[in-house]
Parts: sequence; structure tokens; C-alpha cells
Amino acid sequence: MWGTRRSRGNDSVDCIACGDTIARSDAREYDKEGDRWDRKGKSFEHLCKACHTDLCHQPRDELESLLVDIEAGELTEVEFLARYARAVEERYGRLDHER
Repeated sequence: MWGTRRSRGNDSVDCIACGDTIARSDAREYDKEGDRWDRKGKSFEHLCKACHTDLCHQPRDELESLLVDIEAGELTEVEFLARYARAVEERYGRLDHER
């Protein structure tokens, strides 16, 4: 009836974090929308096990839209950090740190 998951698609994928090419069976699916269980019409990116383990697994509501809004993929590290800090402060207010 239906083929196994292993027989579908490519045998290898690229880790979006480190760039390594790994067997799809050794990869972890990454859903930038944070809802990997709603699979209709989605294509997933992949992470190797080491990079997946290093991820923060806390909720990331609104993070993807914030990154899109600041055009994160087009920035240098310095520009990204400045825009990200400014956007977070604009959306959520200033974070006060006690030293």
C-alpha cells in the first residue's frame, strides 16, 4: 500500500545549521513554524543530531516573523544583532538588567 518513509525522497539531506550532508534517517526534521505535527503541504528542513541537540527547545512564538521583519538572512552578524535588539525592544519593551 504505502511505502516506508525511508523509501521516500532523497537518501541524504544537508544540515541547515552546520552544512554537513547526512543520511536522512540520521537527521532530525526542523519546522520553522514550530508545528511539525501539522504536515499538510509542508517541506521540512533538516538538522544533524548534534545540531538538533544544541538547539534551544523552548517555544519560539513570533521569532520567525521577527527574523523575517528584520531581514535576518541578508545581514552581517553586527547588523543582525543591532536590528534584533532594536526589534525586541520595540515589540516587548526594554529589558532592565541588574548588575
